[in-house]
Amino acid sequence: MNAEQHTHFSTCTLCEAMCGIEVKTQGLEILSIVGDKQNPFSEGHVCPKAMALKDLYDDPQRIKSPIQRTKDGWQTISWDAALDQVAEQLFAIQQQHGKDAVGLYLGNPNAHNMGAILFGPYFYRALKSFNRFSATSVDQLPHHIVSRQLFGHMSQIPIPDIDRTQYFMIIGGNPLASNGSIMTVPHVKRRLKAIQARGGKVVVIDPKRSETAEISSEHLFIKPGSDALLMLAMLHTLFAKKLVNAANVLAITPDLLGVEAFVAAYPPERVAGVIGIKAEDIERLVTEFCAADGAICYGRMGASVQVFGTLTQYLIMLFNMLSGNLDKPGGMMFTQPAADLLPHASPGTIGQYHSRVRKLPAFAGEYPVSALAEEITTPGAGQIKAMVIGAGNPVLTTPNGQQLDEAFASLEFMVAIDFFVTETSRHANIILPPVTALERDHYDIIFHKFAVRNSAKYSQAIFPVDENTRTDWQIYLALAERLDKLNGTDTGKYASLWRKQPKGLIDDMLKLSAYQHAGEPLSLATLIANPHGLDLGPLQSNLPAAIYHPDKHIALHFDYFMADLARLEQHFFTQPDEAENVNSLALIGRRHLKSNNSWLHNSQRMVKGTNNGLSRCTAQLHPDDAERFAIQDKQMIEVRSRVGTISLPAEITEHIMPGVISIPHGWGHNKTGSAWAVAEQHAGVSVNDLTDEMVLDELSGNAVLNGVPIWIKAITAQA
Repeated sequence: MNAEQHTHFSTCTLCEAMCGIEVKTQGLEILSIVGDKQNPFSEGHVCPKAMALKDLYDDPQRIKSPIQRTKDGWQTISWDAALDQVAEQLFAIQQQHGKDAVGLYLGNPNAHNMGAILFGPYFYRALKSFNRFSATSVDQLPHHIVSRQLFGHMSQIPIPDIDRTQYFMIIGGNPLASNGSIMTVPHVKRRLKAIQARGGKVVVIDPKRSETAEISSEHLFIKPGSDALLMLAMLHTLFAKKLVNAANVLAITPDLLGVEAFVAAYPPERVAGVIGIKAEDIERLVTEFCAADGAICYGRMGASVQVFGTLTQYLIMLFNMLSGNLDKPGGMMFTQPAADLLPHASPGTIGQYHSRVRKLPAFAGEYPVSALAEEITTPGAGQIKAMVIGAGNPVLTTPNGQQLDEAFASLEFMVAIDFFVTETSRHANIILPPVTALERDHYDIIFHKFAVRNSAKYSQAIFPVDENTRTDWQIYLALAERLDKLNGTDTGKYASLWRKQPKGLIDDMLKLSAYQHAGEPLSLATLIANPHGLDLGPLQSNLPAAIYHPDKHIALHFDYFMADLARLEQHFFTQPDEAENVNSLALIGRRHLKSNNSWLHNSQRMVKGTNNGLSRCTAQLHPDDAERFAIQDKQMIEVRSRVGTISLPAEITEHIMPGVISIPHGWGHNKTGSAWAVAEQHAGVSVNDLTDEMVLDELSGNAVLNGVPIWIKAITAQA
């Protein structure tokens, strides 16, 4: 007899959009995944990635029990044996070489996992190592530093109030492909079109005419890495045209008008030729922005992962403040999530200590990941001898991946918390596989904080966890307890933590919120009784309460941020061009709606489809550059940087500006020893074999992925 069919209401965790999903199951089989039309936040919208949740669950190559690498290949071992061995190996290496001999790298799936967010820190603290790294420093680190300095907490990041704005300026972002990104926003295409339908304007500034640019009101090309100059000129224009309108924040930001002195040297006429945008267009953009009743200047990935990423994000925030659009409906606003982690989390420390080899600054207890390989390969006290990799694939996703790949091969021990043998986890001695997203309870502890509207949603596990499976939080807590026991640390707290579980902490935070439902305070029980989620209303003005500094003032830290103007001057105006750079192109990345870094490429439905007869991993070039280098469409080309060389097909398109080459991120599934067959059939190449670990945003240590100089040449006849 067939098992009974059931309908569950859950959340897609494959990007930041928090789309509600309706999942039909029969026994342990997923029959379908569609959008939950009754979800008040996403209103039935899902992108093609939602069905990948089924593919991850069903994948025959997914690891379901711990495995150990032996001379005869991978062998399955029990959970107790695996956890014991991992704890004992880490402990032994730390006893021999010191606490910092074990490094930790966390990938971005941790941010989509309430158990990892809430209980992972118990393991990190038990490890007691300063050698911590994460995907943050190849992504959003500038956002965190700006928010830490200005508003007092690294995660108090103002979010675009997209549903009420009249002018949305997007710098280096492509929300139609990313579904937001530090802007949790389902159905973003509909929302962007709604701005235009109500008489507003959407402007995209990007070196590529992206999917978002295609539906925008206006798109302007900009030379990669020059966004800080654009923002300086826009701020200059605010003052020159007497458009400053900051009355709503001056009382708590008394030094704000002092920005004028720093931007005086950057009129639009001075920067126009450098950035590729006409001076009159810069002035027009500022005038239009200030005339709108609610305007947003939003800078994302492209604005962050460049030589002046932190300065750029800082200047973007100043522009929103000085134009009167911070904490204003239709502008950049602070969220008020129901379960707010910020009051219970560290605000983020800056530069308290530095990496051993290159002396790069730590932020929030993490070093820039660009320093990871050298910390493994450079002998001496504090050298990393073992690694813990939590839900990450840094061989493909961090700078100079080939160098990191070789460094991992030299380790004495590695453990990976992952359910695939990836390009990174293939180096592990033991792999501890957590369950997939639909097999664990879920509450978006991070992305409710970044949402364009306040809401709350708790998703219960669709499939039960049994004695043969573990969630991430169970893995982390079991390792923490074992390490503390080996170190002679009191383990009395763990009994209550096992009982409490992450959902108990969520319940505590919900009960502390100011929100109510049906006249009663929010609780976990309330959300379970409302499986589609609860709408908690639009974003609300919240200054000065939103500030985490004790004096409730926005701290501008001119001495920290504006000191970078000297480096900017040197870089753009006094640095002589090297002869070799004359024939170089500037590298940028790109995203695709069906890709999410490297970890959806083993889903056939995510990699299938045509791209004019090409795979999605191509080098996009402007026709002028193709002619200059005698390259034809679909022709294989060699792409070289200081650190590496890759070969891939050229895709000639006018959607990219001259002098720029675009290669997508997350490909390169061609390493011996990995085990995901579909991904290997669509291997592509890793753009991070080109990115340079020695080139950083010096203010933050964030990786530079955009603007890297590269050289190209044809290597085959036309296909």
